[in-house]
Amino acid sequence: MWERLLPIGRAPATGGYRRHAWTAADIELRAWFRTEADTRGLRYETDRNGNQWAWAGDPAAGDAVVTGSHLDSVPDGGAFDGPLGVVSAFAALDGLRARGRPVRRPLGVVAFADEEGARFGVACVGSRLATGQLDPRRARALRDADGVPLYRALAGAGLDPEGLGPDPERLARIGAFVELHIEQGRALADTPHAVAVGSGIWPHGRWRLDFGGEANHAGTTRVEDRRDPMLTYAHTVLAARKRARLAHALATFGKVHAEPGGVNAVPSRVRGWLDCRAPDQDTLDGLVAGIADSAVQRGERDGVTVDVTRESVTGAVHFDAALRDLVAARVGGDPPALPTGAGHDAGILASVVPTAMLYVRNPTGVSHAPAEHADEADCLAGVAALTRVLEGLACP
Repeated sequence: MWERLLPIGRAPATGGYRRHAWTAADIELRAWFRTEADTRGLRYETDRNGNQWAWAGDPAAGDAVVTGSHLDSVPDGGAFDGPLGVVSAFAALDGLRARGRPVRRPLGVVAFADEEGARFGVACVGSRLATGQLDPRRARALRDADGVPLYRALAGAGLDPEGLGPDPERLARIGAFVELHIEQGRALADTPHAVAVGSGIWPHGRWRLDFGGEANHAGTTRVEDRRDPMLTYAHTVLAARKRARLAHALATFGKVHAEPGGVNAVPSRVRGWLDCRAPDQDTLDGLVAGIADSAVQRGERDGVTVDVTRESVTGAVHFDAALRDLVAARVGGDPPALPTGAGHDAGILASVVPTAMLYVRNPTGVSHAPAEHADEADCLAGVAALTRVLEGLACP
């Protein structure tokens, strides 16, 4: 399975992956998922929000056990973030069948749509829509960098964009969801543990900052006559770094766009996207407010307007304690409990479904980049752990 996935969406120049939602690469990944489901005789379906499901047993019976992750990537992302969880889910189901144990609960494998939000700017679109945390009208109106709206991308992939929306009946059938994911850090690198159990997810979100100035000639406009939004943006980036460090939190400007985009022109507008994460909600709120205040104050000095738009925010997630303890017991060996600042579909589902996570050791500590890695032995340890977890949940 892994070998068949590796070439899809890989950029030869960087070695990273560009598997953005509803592009040709994503469509190929979706076809791969269906083939894996059909090969195993699983019942395949795509829900109203584009999430893919493969079922052993009838989900209508309720109290189902579901595992999986996502297949899309960030720009030039690594091979493991998302796909490791989907491949491991199918492999664990194979392992469970090989043991010949009777199953008393329906078992499902899921690949959630557009988890990374790389194309349309909002993370976990498929799971947010399903849980009612993203308004379908807003989702349909999202646009990518080329101005293509989400509704058109969905229609081009054969889905009905008017069908987007909450899916409470489907979610009510799920009794437990367990997501396996590569570790996005190196807390396990110097330990004997190949697998850890997730303890929770920091509150986090994305904000868009628009800096409005005045376009002018780079070679003839005096410095004192300029209303240069790039200067205000640059000050804000540095202020975000300082405020995050003092708050023991994280703030990142990872995407910026300048208009009109001429090398020899003072820009009229700069748009930057801010990612903030913190140990608790009060710290996160204070951090974002402080960054916005720094931007506005500097903008007043530079003659630049500043507008801040919240694009997506996820509160702190504490995984279901009983499920987490069961997962840890089935993994065995007293696995570490790891918190994370990374968002996941499991974090979105946690508000409506008992949810847990497993992390597979990442020796590089790198994620969202080509150097992201997990050794084969550790991946197999993750599959074995997930198989034991599914057995504990679904078998008498």
